[in-house]
Amino acid sequence: MAFVHKRSERTPLMQKTKVPAKVIAELNRQMNHELSAAHGYRGLALWCSDLNLKGFAAYFAKQAAEELAHAEKISKHLDDRGVMPELAAIAAPKQNFKSLFDAAQHALGMEQANTEGINAVYEAALAAKDYPSQVLMQWFINEQVEEEAWATEMVERVQSATCAGSLSDLDRHIERLLADEAKS
Repeated sequence: MAFVHKRSERTPLMQKTKVPAKVIAELNRQMNHELSAAHGYRGLALWCSDLNLKGFAAYFAKQAAEELAHAEKISKHLDDRGVMPELAAIAAPKQNFKSLFDAAQHALGMEQANTEGINAVYEAALAAKDYPSQVLMQWFINEQVEEEAWATEMVERVQSATCAGSLSDLDRHIERLLADEAKS
């Protein structure tokens, strides 16, 4: 029979790395921000689905799943270093938009806010000479370059789609693109 003990009750085989308090606070804040972003993307996906924009709904649902994976990555980093991650309350996401352009701009704003948060964690890790957290955040920084580029392209494409027919074509294009990605 196996027994599970709280970390505080276990006798460690080796001393865990001490994570500076400021870095812990920033990592927890960013983990919760990633969870909030997942909630926000889910709201965007539901709004698009309601308008029968299946491609955009699928894209935003994929983004929601990625944000959850990012939160898990931060949570695992904390746990691996002997720190229990702290969850915070998550506000309801925005679910009503004036237009698809408004929704796309909202998604871009979410990515830009995410980049700022990631940079803040990196800066705290750098100041504290917390090398493991610096390495983790370098992965996130690279990821955000791609995420912001995609969100910016989406805003530009939606803005240039000047009629309902071109928005429908764009939606179908995204749907095909995601289906092709899933196959590979």
